[in-house]
Order: sequence, then C-alpha cells, then structure tokens
Amino acid sequence: MSFTHVVSFISVVREGSFARAADRLGVGRSAVSRSVRKLEDHVGARLLRRTTRSVSLTAEGQTFYDACWPGVERIVLAIEEMQDLREGPPRGQMRIAAPQSFGRQVVAPLLVEFQALFPELSLELLLGEGAVDLAADRIDVAFRDGDLEDARIHARLLAPMQLRVHASGDYASRHGLPASVDELARHACINLRLPNGRLQEWHFKGREQMHAVTPNARLVFNDTSLVLQAALDGMGLAQLPACVGRNAVAAGKLVVCLDQLAPDNRSHYICYLSRRQQPARIRAFVDFMTRRIREPG
Repeated sequence: MSFTHVVSFISVVREGSFARAADRLGVGRSAVSRSVRKLEDHVGARLLRRTTRSVSLTAEGQTFYDACWPGVERIVLAIEEMQDLREGPPRGQMRIAAPQSFGRQVVAPLLVEFQALFPELSLELLLGEGAVDLAADRIDVAFRDGDLEDARIHARLLAPMQLRVHASGDYASRHGLPASVDELARHACINLRLPNGRLQEWHFKGREQMHAVTPNARLVFNDTSLVLQAALDGMGLAQLPACVGRNAVAAGKLVVCLDQLAPDNRSHYICYLSRRQQPARIRAFVDFMTRRIREPG
C-alpha cells in the first residue's frame, strides 16, 4: 500500500496536477487524492500544497520527493529496459542447451549465421545428453530429441528425428549388412551409454507398433561423436540420428541399412518456458532456427 501511495505522490509532482496524474495512472482523481492523504498520514507531514489552480511541494514534500525519485526512476528505467528486451532489436545474453550430436552437427554451425544477423547478442551453447531444467539451469532455449514429457515446456516441432543404422563401407564389404533386426545379433554393434547409466535402446518400426532392442555391443561410449568415429573406423554398426551421420553418408564414408524399419515416431524440438512476453532475442532465435532447420538439406 505504501508503495502505491508513493507512486501516486510522485505522479502528482511530475504531472503538476491530480487530474493529469490520475490520467497517467489510469485511475480516478479521487483515488490519487486518497493515496496522497494516506501517505501524508503515514509519514506524519504535509507533502503537497493544494490550491484550486495548482499543486506545489512543501519543504517536507521536497525532501521526501528528492529521496524517493531516484529509486522510482530506477524502477521506471528497469521497466523500460524490459520492454526494450521484449520489443526492441535482439540483444543481451542467451544460454542454449542441446544434445551433443544435434548441437555439434546442426545448432553450432547455425549460431555463426544467427550472430552475424544480431551482433549485439552473446550466445552460450551447452551440450549434454541429460534433460536440462530450463528454469533451474537458467536456459533460455533448449533443443530436445525424442518424446517430451514436461507439460511446463512449450515446444515447437523442428523436424522428424530419423534413427538410421550406419556402417562403414569397409565393414559392409567384410561382414555384410543385416536384413532384419534379428540379424543384429550376428554383427558387432557400437552403442551409447546414457547419463542415467543405461545403454541406449535401438528403436525400430514393427508391423503393428514400435519396438526397442538393446544389441550386444562390442564397443560402448558415453559420447555420440565417439560412436560415430568408431563406425567410421569400421568397428561395427551404430544406430545414430540421421543428422549425425548425414555428412559421412553424403561423402560415401558410411552406408545405412534397415531403413525400411527406421522409426517415425520421434522428432527434434526447440523448447522454451513461456509463450507470453518473450524477449525479442528468444523470439528471433526460435524463428530463425525453425526456419533454417526445416529448409531442405
């Protein structure tokens, strides 16, 4: 209540009348007058000298105004700065989280282009396989793969997440490629250890529903890049997101198999906490990434 009274008092002084202060605050003139009277009662001094034609500060009012205005001005500037961040050109700092493979292969290359468009932005990209808490970890935007279970998160679909089984041409020429999921048992497989300690399941499309298997892995890593490198080195088969193996497949360094069984129920998402009152930097980043990632190729 006291802060409301102070704001009314400051507005009367700045506007020069109770009527203009009321218009500025969007309330009735009588409400402003009551607020000022209550403030005077609270501080035990008369702050304003009122006549039918003008309003002026008493000596006590001048002292009180001089003490209050710098604090109120800082609040006004803070509000204006927040409006600037929401409505002005993108600027400030952004913390972005992404899975390791998607972050390296897709997000990181696009950050250069995005920052060139908005040079007043400072960007920090954090890679990791575990799910991040956007609020607790102070993350502005997160990229996520697979299924989303957190109802607090607003997500925009970027693209289907294609899981493909990859092998080097050398491995394929020496050992052949599986024609069914059952034949995986006869092949050397390379797998990923997840942050929760479990081995990654390989997902495939069945006749009626999706099913998952955990192949007997010859090599296990906790980094997707190492899984990819082992596949490139001819050490075995690896199921990886298509974005991870894309360049190697295009260059003829990797081949794919079991594509007819590739799952189609998983996707890449870009996530953020609120759809309302977003700073301009988040809106610009989400729109840019969505457009660029959805472009062919």
